[in-house]
Amino acid sequence: MTSTFTASHGSKPVLDTAALAGQLGLADQIVDQQALDNSVALCAKNNVVLPTFAQLADPSLIDPNYARGVDKNAADARNLFRVHWYNDMQGDRVSVPDHIVLPSSLTGVESPIIVMFGDRFPMITAHKVLAAYSCLAPRIITGQFDPSRHRAVWPSTGNYARGGVAISRIMGSRGVAVLPAGMSQERFDWLDKWVIDPSDVVRTPGTESNVKEIYDACNEMERDPKNFIFNQFCEFGNHLGHFEITGRALSQVFDHVNASTGGKLRLAAFTSATGSAGTIAAGDRLKEEYGTKIVAVEALECPTMLENGFGEHNIQGIGDKHIPLIHNVMNTDVVVGVSDHATDELDVMFNTQAGCRYLAERKGVPVEVVQSLAHFGFSSICNVIAAIKTAKLLGLGANDALITIATDGADLYSSERVKTISRRFDNSFTELDAAEVFAEHLAMVGTDAMIDCTERDRTRIFNLGYYTWVEQQGTPLAVFEARRSQSFWRDLRKYLPVWDELIGEFNRRVTAAK
Repeated sequence: MTSTFTASHGSKPVLDTAALAGQLGLADQIVDQQALDNSVALCAKNNVVLPTFAQLADPSLIDPNYARGVDKNAADARNLFRVHWYNDMQGDRVSVPDHIVLPSSLTGVESPIIVMFGDRFPMITAHKVLAAYSCLAPRIITGQFDPSRHRAVWPSTGNYARGGVAISRIMGSRGVAVLPAGMSQERFDWLDKWVIDPSDVVRTPGTESNVKEIYDACNEMERDPKNFIFNQFCEFGNHLGHFEITGRALSQVFDHVNASTGGKLRLAAFTSATGSAGTIAAGDRLKEEYGTKIVAVEALECPTMLENGFGEHNIQGIGDKHIPLIHNVMNTDVVVGVSDHATDELDVMFNTQAGCRYLAERKGVPVEVVQSLAHFGFSSICNVIAAIKTAKLLGLGANDALITIATDGADLYSSERVKTISRRFDNSFTELDAAEVFAEHLAMVGTDAMIDCTERDRTRIFNLGYYTWVEQQGTPLAVFEARRSQSFWRDLRKYLPVWDELIGEFNRRVTAAK
């Protein structure tokens, strides 16, 4: 049996490469040459070349004409070069990622809250396609995943699975979505159009809160060697992709906004619903660049980080009941709980005539801001509420900016909105209802259900992950423990240039094979 640790230089242990390459997806060399050869042949057949992480972080490195004229929602390989933040709604390139600065008339706080839009991503109109690519690319270029014989299995509560299915189809491989049966109907409608076979949509019991059931289904599927599980909760490509690509995009957005103020702003905090804990990796970059506090957000109805708790909620896309392996818990500064009552009801207000009219006419929210609210899905609203709570907890002022992400848009939740209007507003949402929703969920936002983390708080949250990863999922204890140190997370970044070099070689072989 291979040791989890190998000999080290000095006193710092070096994790065994086999332990890193397996469950964590951190291979830095060819693992299976035949699988790599098969991938090259299949990509040559399907005219697929792969973008590098550097290109997705800085799309100016991509030929602007490469995907011109291609439907951004089509299963076209050229759309892989749109898996970045620099698209508009039509799929055209922009110089600064699309974003909005929310004013105090909406948020009730002086601090500007900057929101970068994720529904500009291709194929799934959600940023999770970036996570899927970040997990898949390293596995292909190192020969771990063979698209000619493996089924790519994507465990998710919706958007990540959709992103994985989209990229699998482009690659010419079979993608399988594993997600709870209670997720929004729009997710399943999309999947029905994209999967090769209806059996490739695996519905597990429960809703957003039932991640363990997803793991159980994947563990069963993994018994078949033809199934390859891309578990976003422990694939460190997810962390690295967001650190490099999302982190740089957020940095540029903040610099752009700050320049418009004459450089008066300080980037005080970044709020991110944890989900798989991929997106929150961007906070590691922002903290290094700006000293930004990293704020982890979860559903109040399932207060895992807050209270080691459990429950069920409807903030679709953020997961819970466990701590993802790729969450850099020891670098987290604040934990916030947000209720799904707030996200459900604000979604209704943001997407009805009565709600939008109330915001514009009664609260003086600028029309362009009101119109932008259609690009906020449930977890996006959650992120904004968390930013408001953070501004109040930390006593932030007009020159203290907060930044966050709208992970997807409201169009993915139309069926959920109908349910909310029926259950809570007697099938009719009026301006009076809008006034009550605004008062409860925006005007009265408090600092309850929050932790300004001490080292002991971080340690408690970190330790909670042991039960999922070591006891249930078989992660080596040494790998689990190594994640306490920030040097572990910094050392991960060495993989990015290695992967880009391997992607370049892969593409050269594909071109030669055509």
